[in-house]
Amino acid sequence: MLVRSIALLVAVSSLAAAFNAGGLRSPVIQPGKEGGLQRNAVAVPLDTGMNSPGEAEKKSLDPEDEWVANLDYDAFAKDVTDLGKELLKETGDADVEHLYKIVNWRNIAALVGLSTVWLPVNPLTVAALSTWTYASWTMIAHHTCHGGYNRVDAGRFNSRGFGLGALNRCIDWLDWMQPEAWNIEHNRLHHYRLNEAKDPDLVQRNLNFVRDGKYPQFMKYAVVAFFLPVWKWFYYAPNTFKELKTSEWVKAGKELPADFNPEDAVTVVSMLDPQRASTRQIINPIDFYMNVVGPMFFGRYVAIPGALALIPGVGPTIALHAVANLFLAELLTNVHAFVTIVTNHAGEDMYTFDDAVKPKTRSFYVRQIVGSVNYNTGTDTIDFCHGWLNYQIEHHVWPDLSMLQYQRGAPRLKAICEKHGVPYIQENVFERTRKTIDIMVGKATMRRFPTEYEPEKDKAGATGVTWKSTNGAIDDDSA
Repeated sequence: MLVRSIALLVAVSSLAAAFNAGGLRSPVIQPGKEGGLQRNAVAVPLDTGMNSPGEAEKKSLDPEDEWVANLDYDAFAKDVTDLGKELLKETGDADVEHLYKIVNWRNIAALVGLSTVWLPVNPLTVAALSTWTYASWTMIAHHTCHGGYNRVDAGRFNSRGFGLGALNRCIDWLDWMQPEAWNIEHNRLHHYRLNEAKDPDLVQRNLNFVRDGKYPQFMKYAVVAFFLPVWKWFYYAPNTFKELKTSEWVKAGKELPADFNPEDAVTVVSMLDPQRASTRQIINPIDFYMNVVGPMFFGRYVAIPGALALIPGVGPTIALHAVANLFLAELLTNVHAFVTIVTNHAGEDMYTFDDAVKPKTRSFYVRQIVGSVNYNTGTDTIDFCHGWLNYQIEHHVWPDLSMLQYQRGAPRLKAICEKHGVPYIQENVFERTRKTIDIMVGKATMRRFPTEYEPEKDKAGATGVTWKSTNGAIDDDSA
C-alpha cells in the first residue's frame, strides 16, 4: 500500500510539474466580431515537421498522400452536402423514439447501480454505475448539446437549455465538467479546429511533455496509465472551465493579466500553484471547486453514501460499500471514456493540419474525415457500448445530427469516400487505443496533411472563425 501511494504521488507530481511548465497547450481566445469569440487562423507548428502557414508552394507527396492531389474537391463536397441535407430531412419522430430508447437504457443502468450500491463491491454495481455516467455524457448530453434534437419535439433534449444552470445540470447531466464550459471547448474549439495546433484536444501536442520526456519508456507508459482513470476531473474539467472563463473575460473587453498565458493548460494541481497567481485571476479556485466539480462530488459521492449512513444499525457499513462501488465506477467510466473518446483522432494514420479552414467548406469536410476514425458500428447494442463515438467521422462532418441518423448515414458516407478516393478509417476500438498510446508516448507520430493542396477560398485567413454566442449548437450560431 505504501509503495502504491508513493508511486501515485510521484506520478501526480510529475504531471503537475509538466502542466505548470506549459507542457499542455490550449488555444488563444481573442475578441471577435459582434462581441463573439475568435480564434487566430495561424497555427503553431506541431512536432510533425509541418510547413509554416504562409508556405504556399506545393511539395511532392508521399505515395499514401497522392489522393489529395487527385481529389475533385467540388464533386466530393457536393455529394457530402447532399447526403447531409437528406439526413436532416429524414430526422423526425423515429429519431425521438430512438433517443428515448437510449435514455431508457441509461436509466436502467442507473437504477441497477443505485439499487445495489449498498452491497459489497461487485462487478454488476460498478459496471452499472459506470455506464450511467458514461451514457449520460457520451450519448445523451453529447448529441443534445450539439443540437441533434433541436429540429424535433424531444422535450427537454434541446441544446438551448439542456444542462445549463445549476438546476438543469443536476437534472440533465451531472458530471465533473460544467456544460457551459464544455459547449465552448468541445462544440466549438475542438470541432472547428480539429487536429490543428489550436485544437484543445489534440493528443499529440497535449502529451508533448511525455513524448519528449527524457526518461525510460516504461515510465511514459506509467504516466499514461495514471492519466486514464482520472483524466476527466484532473484535467478536462478545469481546462474546459478555463476556456469558458477566459472567453468571458475577453468578451467583456478586459485585458488578460500580463503574465497569464491562455495557452497553458489548467489542472486541479496547477490551479493552486503559488507561481500562477494570474491564473487564479481568471479562474477562481473556490468557484471551480464549488460550482464545477462540487455538484458532482456532493451529489454522487457525498449524498448517496450519506443517505445510506442514516439507516440505523447497518448504515455505516453499507455507506462504505457505496463509497467503494462509486469510487471503482468512477475509475472505470474514466477509462471507458478515454478508450472511446481520446482515441477518435489520434494515431499514425491520422492527419494534423497547419492552418484553419472555414466551416462547411470543401476542405472542412475532407479534414473531418481524414482527421477522425470510426470503430465497429451497426446495431444499437454495439453503438451503445461505444457511446455512439464509433460514428466520429459522420459526427464531425455533420455535428448536429441525431444518433439514429449517424447510423443511417455512415454506410452512405463511406461509399462516397470510396467513390472519391478519400481515406475512411474504421478499426476496432482496442487497436485505436494502441495507436493512440503510441502517439502519447512518442513511439509514433501523426501525419502532416498537405494543406497547400486545399482550395484557397476555403482558408479561414487571418480572421479565423467567429461565433456570436457561447452555448448551443454551433450550426445555429456560426457567423
